[in-house]
Amino acid sequence: MSADRRRTAARSQMSTLSSHACDVELLADSMASTSTSSFAPPKLSDFILTERLGSGTYATVYKAYRKGCSREVVAVKVVGKKTLNRASTENLLTEIEILKTMSHPHIVQLKDFQWDAENIYLIMEWCSGGDLSCFLRSRRILPERTARGFLQQIACALQFLHERNISHLDLKPQNILLSGSVLKLADFGFAQYMSPWDEQSVLRGSPLYMAPEMVCRRQYDSRVDLWSVGVILYEALFGRAPFASRSYAELEEKIRSNQPIELPPGARVSKDCRDLLLRLLERNPDARITFAEFFAHPFVDMEHMPSPESLVKAKALVLQAVQKDQEGERSAALSLYCSALEHFVPSIHYETDRQRKDALRQKVRQYVSRAEELKALVASDHRLSFEEARTSRDVLREMSRDKPRLLAALEVACAAISKEESGGDDHEALDVYQQCLGELLLALAAEPQGRRRELLHSEIKSLMTRAEYLKKNIKMQETQRDASLDREHLADSVRSGRSGSLIHVRAALGFSCPLPSCKGPPRESETHCEQRVAIQTTTAHILLPAVSRTATGGLDAKAEHVGHPRAFP
Repeated sequence: MSADRRRTAARSQMSTLSSHACDVELLADSMASTSTSSFAPPKLSDFILTERLGSGTYATVYKAYRKGCSREVVAVKVVGKKTLNRASTENLLTEIEILKTMSHPHIVQLKDFQWDAENIYLIMEWCSGGDLSCFLRSRRILPERTARGFLQQIACALQFLHERNISHLDLKPQNILLSGSVLKLADFGFAQYMSPWDEQSVLRGSPLYMAPEMVCRRQYDSRVDLWSVGVILYEALFGRAPFASRSYAELEEKIRSNQPIELPPGARVSKDCRDLLLRLLERNPDARITFAEFFAHPFVDMEHMPSPESLVKAKALVLQAVQKDQEGERSAALSLYCSALEHFVPSIHYETDRQRKDALRQKVRQYVSRAEELKALVASDHRLSFEEARTSRDVLREMSRDKPRLLAALEVACAAISKEESGGDDHEALDVYQQCLGELLLALAAEPQGRRRELLHSEIKSLMTRAEYLKKNIKMQETQRDASLDREHLADSVRSGRSGSLIHVRAALGFSCPLPSCKGPPRESETHCEQRVAIQTTTAHILLPAVSRTATGGLDAKAEHVGHPRAFP
């Protein structure tokens, strides 16, 4: 959409939203009025403005109540006309246009829009939990499960925007609000309608979360949002952004460096999480993960995000599981029960009615119990075949002494079996199985017909059965742990603003799985320079106003600390 068409659409929105509708030129003429005092909330018809939640160069945000019986709580962003220039006016029009035409559970809602002689008022949805930046600072480091749940919500909002060719261009924790445990994207002042092939050259966003190409190349497209998501995930998991710096010179050096982003030494994250982080934080946008790949990534796991469809999918799968169970197909029934539970747990988290939630928990307890019984029966069924495979494996090893690479892969397989049977870490054992299976499949493709090929084929089938069983066991454990992470408890924690260790949540399904405490030294000094961020380019210093954190996020440029470093685990 062109700038002229955006401006025309925005004018139309103004006339329908405000009883004081006028065209953009009349609004611009009135912007020279005296601004409201920063000490007393302005007067607004239909609303009572109370406490000030945050402020910046362009806007001040107030908590407000709607007059009348409803007493609806809202956040009102007050933009002083006197503070607006041409660029910020365009940003404001864009924000109004985008927000007013969208309705999504993970995007903050613009309820109304008004103006008077001094100010422009954006009446926004109230988000009681503040912003993600404050939440991250209070927790320092989030467990991977919690970070993943937040990431799913951000991904859901981004998918909605991407389908409409909208790029946010200023994703950061300060612009992500919490309502209970629900995340909502806010501050669309820098957002643009951008097709995948569109490029921009105007510098937008906050440098700590800004993709390197925005500074180094001055040409960028919608993929900058993927970089910002990577920075947010990195900060949630490790307590600081990858470019966290003590000075602006250090920040500039990190942005312009060609060194690939690395995870902190000793970082303990899953294989899928590590893969996603490094692909999001790829400096070269052409090598960065695409939107399609991001939405389909196993760590994002959009399929199992809590949603209205979660219960529908769970019921369909559990009906199939019961049928297979009745037919005596234990392994198939176990797989279906596990798949059903992966949808049942999100459905519990999504459900808000306590009685229905409790009924779901009771049902899930039954399915978990039956799945555990089937797991033991399947293990018993496999025991004899595993013993037979052990004998064949010994023969195959003897026959492979002239094939060092094949023999080495078989030794790795033996190590994986030993790790599994000794009760070692299931994830490590599964990784070893996957490594050796990759080598053995290559060997099978090159092996000529004969006895050794037959034994190798049999060995691969046996190892695949073991790996699949182990994968089901891991999924069962993860499902039980995820069931313990009740979103109600997380929402209570967000509302109360408790800091330090996460609440130890009693598993709703009878499994005790407290979340790990997040301990460590307090955050380092956050009293860095309170000034606009200057990034040296080849021709001049380009001022990058950073946006202050408010209850709605928005057109409120203010100096931001460079990194807010937090302690590593």
